[in-house]
Amino acid sequence: MYAEVIVDIANSEVDRIFEYEIVEDVYEGSRVIVPFGVKKIEGIVIRVKETCDFDKSKIKKICSVIEDTPALTKECLQLVKFITERYHVPTALALRLFLPAEMRKGRVKAQTKTFYTLNNAFSVTEIKAKIPARATAQNGIVDYLVENQRCASSELNEKFGNSAVRAMLNKGFLTGSTERSNRNPYFALESERKEIELLPRQIGAIESVELTDKTVTLLHGVTGSGKTEVYLNLIKNAVDKGKTAIMLVPEISLTPQMLSQLRARFGNAAAILHSGLSQGERFDEWWRLRSGEARIAIGARSAVFAPVENVGIIIIDEEHDGSYSSETSPRYNTAEIARRRAEYNNCKLVLGSATPSIESYVNASNGVYNLYKMPDRINKKPLPEMIVSDMRKEVRRGNSSPFSSALRSEIEDCLRSGNQAIIFLNRRGYSQTVICQECGYVAKCDACDVSLTYHMDVNLLKCHYCNATYKMLEACPECGSKYIRYGGTGTERVVQELLKIYPQARILRMDNDTTRTKEGHFKILKEFSAHKADILVGTQMIAKGHDFPSVTLVGILDADMSLYFSDYRSRERTFQLLTQVAGRSGRAEKKGKVILQTFNPDNPVLQYAMRYDYEGFITAEEKLRKATGFPPYADIIRVMVVSEDDAKAVDTLRSVFNGLTEIKEKFTDDFIFFNKMKSPIKRMQNKFRYQVLMRISFGKDKIKDLIYKTAIACSDKDVAVYVEENPNNLT
Repeated sequence: MYAEVIVDIANSEVDRIFEYEIVEDVYEGSRVIVPFGVKKIEGIVIRVKETCDFDKSKIKKICSVIEDTPALTKECLQLVKFITERYHVPTALALRLFLPAEMRKGRVKAQTKTFYTLNNAFSVTEIKAKIPARATAQNGIVDYLVENQRCASSELNEKFGNSAVRAMLNKGFLTGSTERSNRNPYFALESERKEIELLPRQIGAIESVELTDKTVTLLHGVTGSGKTEVYLNLIKNAVDKGKTAIMLVPEISLTPQMLSQLRARFGNAAAILHSGLSQGERFDEWWRLRSGEARIAIGARSAVFAPVENVGIIIIDEEHDGSYSSETSPRYNTAEIARRRAEYNNCKLVLGSATPSIESYVNASNGVYNLYKMPDRINKKPLPEMIVSDMRKEVRRGNSSPFSSALRSEIEDCLRSGNQAIIFLNRRGYSQTVICQECGYVAKCDACDVSLTYHMDVNLLKCHYCNATYKMLEACPECGSKYIRYGGTGTERVVQELLKIYPQARILRMDNDTTRTKEGHFKILKEFSAHKADILVGTQMIAKGHDFPSVTLVGILDADMSLYFSDYRSRERTFQLLTQVAGRSGRAEKKGKVILQTFNPDNPVLQYAMRYDYEGFITAEEKLRKATGFPPYADIIRVMVVSEDDAKAVDTLRSVFNGLTEIKEKFTDDFIFFNKMKSPIKRMQNKFRYQVLMRISFGKDKIKDLIYKTAIACSDKDVAVYVEENPNNLT
């Protein structure tokens, strides 16, 4: 027997099948150690066959099989083939999506635990007779094991001491057994089951998903409409049929909350997968899913590759969120992978959102997706009142603080009444820029063409693109002036300003700086949920999915900030973000209020958001996209050229552009826009960046394939060239 193996080297030069002779049981999807040149490396078996296509005398043997159970299922292997062909990446790179990184090269192994029982070759009376009366610890071990049957070695050692346990072992009175012991992420997570009676609209949503003949359902429900309960019941129905489920959320901060509800319903059957877990936890949770011990995968984007079989339902919550698009190779779209899995398993895919993406809206409007709407909150309460504060008037009145007079008044009322408030600003740090007042010098990163952000808590300047840190300036390095001012406000500064005005208030901050540890999100949200803080200040990670019954006020600072990004999605993202964060207010019995601060109150996007008019906004945006030739009525293709050597990058850009020009000339009618240019951020992490930007007619897969092949052919060891489709971030 022979095996076709893909070795774990993500290099195009070895991106092909290698054949090996099988010397023990090997299956498709098995991880194996194989000889490769003078080394032994890991590989994945993608096919087992009886004959060999090469000279048998030159075929080497597989050294060993790493696990008894194949790591990859047949479905996973089919997905690997799809990803390799669709995104034009080496097969080894696609394979890595399906395995925890820690498994590769044996960086993590199963954790085991030893348990002791009394040796049943002796009666308790015999054991007691042979232990001296003065050996109280040994006698204590006997009594404890008689009562508890068995005990972990660590617990016995702690209770009775190592020497007593060793003595019992030496006398043969204890029998040990070693078992796998899974590391349990969020073991302290409280999971209280609540019996909830479904409303007619929720029952209708479940029936709509399960009875439609379409694979994909867009569940469009306003914030607080009860979508989560619909998800949980769809998962229950799948599990009751002996199937598995995949539940995706956009932010790591949302996974503990969802995991808590899944554990309350399904106990240990739910497993969590995301990059914030420790190596051991991620490995154990992945293996629980692969072995079938866990049947529900919950996690962020990467959980779409969970190794579950016989999938019964896939759910993508907050489907509009940009985090579902991978910005590293392979640059996959999560919904595309999820749909592929749904079709393979003949199951349903649910896309849920209060503000669906325009692509999903168009597909639902055209009948490609099934559509179900949940336009009302489950408590029959109206959406929170949204009040606009014109910051131009505030400045004219001499108010230089980040807070309008209306917001300050509402915060005072909120604190006085014992309720909670959320203050949203999508910018972390203390100030966005550090500027010399004398000469205008702006502190910038040495490795990136971006300004540095000041973080007061550590008194450092940080680059938010490469994470480099610098000492805070004591004087301007250009002119020597000590007159340094801060420009722009971040979450850290907002907290400082709030504490000046409300010194009695308990304030928490939630952004990338305060949530770096594994349970950073969980601890902050748990404290706020337990009402141990009055105000939560945060970035977009607080904007969606969270349910705080005592929050009656949301303050949105710089509401129009994201409107001015040079990105065709800026209007859509602004509307979505404002609607989502506003939805955190008034979710229980108390009426909610939102103060939206802006320097541009007449902007149509803000006007739509104030009225929660999704239909009005999306109709206007759809017309604009159609008229100007932007997604979903066209595809944006960007070819990035990146190198530490500026001259080599420019030369490669020229070669890429010339090759792509030939494609454009062949398919002229399908090209709406075509040009080469510097990237908006020309240098990042000491690498120069150039791009060819194209807009082509929607769905032209043949043209896309030619673009991929042309671009990748220009890449070498000094210059990286890669392709992005409808990139999430055009900077």
